[in-house]
Amino acid sequence: MSAALQDVRFSILDRSRVRQGQGHPEALRETVEFGRLAEQWGYHRFWVSEHHSVPGVAGSAPTVLAAGVAAATEHIRIGTGGVMLPNHQPLVVAEQFGVLESLYPGRIDMGLGRSVGFTGGVRRALGHDKDDADDFDAQLTELLGYFAGGRDGVHAWPAEGLRIPAFLLATGSGAARAAAFGLPLVIAAIAGEGAMIEAIERYRTEFRSGPWGEQPYVMVSTSVVIADSAAQARRLLMPEAWSAAYSRTKGEFPQLISPEQIEREPMTERQRGIFEESMRGHIHGTEETVLPELEGLIARTGADEILVHTSTFDRTARLESHRRLAAAAGLGRATGATVQPTGSNSSSRASSAA
Repeated sequence: MSAALQDVRFSILDRSRVRQGQGHPEALRETVEFGRLAEQWGYHRFWVSEHHSVPGVAGSAPTVLAAGVAAATEHIRIGTGGVMLPNHQPLVVAEQFGVLESLYPGRIDMGLGRSVGFTGGVRRALGHDKDDADDFDAQLTELLGYFAGGRDGVHAWPAEGLRIPAFLLATGSGAARAAAFGLPLVIAAIAGEGAMIEAIERYRTEFRSGPWGEQPYVMVSTSVVIADSAAQARRLLMPEAWSAAYSRTKGEFPQLISPEQIEREPMTERQRGIFEESMRGHIHGTEETVLPELEGLIARTGADEILVHTSTFDRTARLESHRRLAAAAGLGRATGATVQPTGSNSSSRASSAA
């Protein structure tokens, strides 16, 4: 194994995707079980996400779900990837993370984003609109301030005085914002690797050390799939790619369906184009091909940590992919635990981030 892999942490982001024929409660229970397995395999963190009114995603309340995962595990760090701050009052967010850190001290991460609801109806139901994202800097300042002390006589107990690692998810100007606030950066190559590397370089150049971070810390989020062959791994990517094509043309994120059903589904020319585009950019194949690709990504970005996010219809194959990645990367007790499906379908270079 190369030094590049040994010098970075590996973590997991799970979006609690719902598969066709499955209920939302089952998807949430699978997330909790996934967190337990991730701990056994040696991953550093396990994060959950926030989505509202999405049929294909069960994770709508990340701090609540994080509490469930933390209760089922012992030492892995648990966090959010992320809480979408424009959807919430900063006081309430501070209180929620204060409760989590008080119950599970030294294990909680506060990942924050600035996305708003997917549709106008969702935004209205949340009591917000697209313009609320423009107030993100003020919201972030208020949130972080509650951990240092009261504001206008208001105290976010039990958060006050706690030092919970905070991370900023980069979208648009997110990298520059993370640098200005002195926060660890979480970034994905959504707009292409060139734009991602440019944003990371700007982040490192403009980083201002402070109480939330003494030095830049970069977590690169990417999709990784390991299977017995490249063809099998590529097939596992199909359900998420189809979901992206459906959502961008129908305005709704659907439940995941099997590759066999996707092959029977008629697609418009636009849907086919989105589907093929969504199939690109993933790291997939066998261990022999995946590890060099990861090493290359780490070398190009200087990543301190890799945040793996992967969704597919075959739950057992997805879990096995994460187990094989952990074993190949030499994480903790990676080789000791085997996948036990419960559903209906089958050291770091930077010390600023805990």
